[in-house]
Amino acid sequence: MDNNEFRRPEDNSKEWKLIEKALMASQQEQRTARRWGIFFKLLTFSYLFVIAAIIYGGASKGGDGGAGFAVGPHAAVVEVRGAISAEEDASADRIIGAMRDAFDNDEALGLILRINSPGGSPVQSGYVFDEIVRLKSTRPDFPVYAVVMDIGASGAYYIAAAADEIYADKASLVGSIGVVGSGFGFVEAMDKLGVERRLYTSGEHKAFLDPFSPQRQEEKEFWEGVLDTTHKQFISQVKLGRGDRLSDHPDLFSGLVWTGEQAVELGLVDGLASSSQVARDLLGTDELVNYTVRKDPFVEFMERFGASFGKGVASFFSTQVMTMR
Repeated sequence: MDNNEFRRPEDNSKEWKLIEKALMASQQEQRTARRWGIFFKLLTFSYLFVIAAIIYGGASKGGDGGAGFAVGPHAAVVEVRGAISAEEDASADRIIGAMRDAFDNDEALGLILRINSPGGSPVQSGYVFDEIVRLKSTRPDFPVYAVVMDIGASGAYYIAAAADEIYADKASLVGSIGVVGSGFGFVEAMDKLGVERRLYTSGEHKAFLDPFSPQRQEEKEFWEGVLDTTHKQFISQVKLGRGDRLSDHPDLFSGLVWTGEQAVELGLVDGLASSSQVARDLLGTDELVNYTVRKDPFVEFMERFGASFGKGVASFFSTQVMTMR
């Protein structure tokens, strides 16, 4: 008689459990293989897309500023967008490079600075202001107009003041001619927590802005003097650019902002108009060419791809961990 007939029920149960485990492991391996297959297909597709981006970027005639494809009379546009800083798109280097391209193009009828910025570095803004003044002296018949979109405040208005004329929308925010330096003080909080601050310097006032040290009156007055000097420089440049068009309103240089409609009355802007209106009415053309310096298409793609790729890999492996528990 076959020995299988004498197997105990628990023996059959163990065999089924082993078979079940083997089937589940096989299914898990198949799912993992499919996921890895999808992953590597996406990776291959991304690689081909990068190659295409390189080819497209190299073949593009527009370059960074877009002037390469400009044909015929047109209005040159340079955007001042976002925070004005050496590390941002609205850096002095990028803005100045684009403006120089516009001034060098004989088919450009004039320059429109399209501004949508809350301001930023007074140093970067000052660089741009000075360069506008210099460029205007090299080509006196080349008008420069500033057009404020949503906001043209602080350092952005500093730049606009160098233009021949400034325009805005009736609801734009304009002004904020002031300087700010801010921080926090954590001395009392540290005392309550029983935290001791240990700070070593080689100069009496080297750490005068340290938020964990008590504020000293003479250092506060010194810092306010620095801000006041910077404010006076700002005011001087605005007056240089705007001249007698400015009103004598007592709060003009107080740091307040006004709507475009109010700014016209205060002499901060010359009228209400958009970029296309300025190009059509003042430069006599409907053609606008954007000279704004852009990031290299490949670099920009790789930055975005890197971020997306990282998220994809993290998501993929987290899925694997969850399904393999």
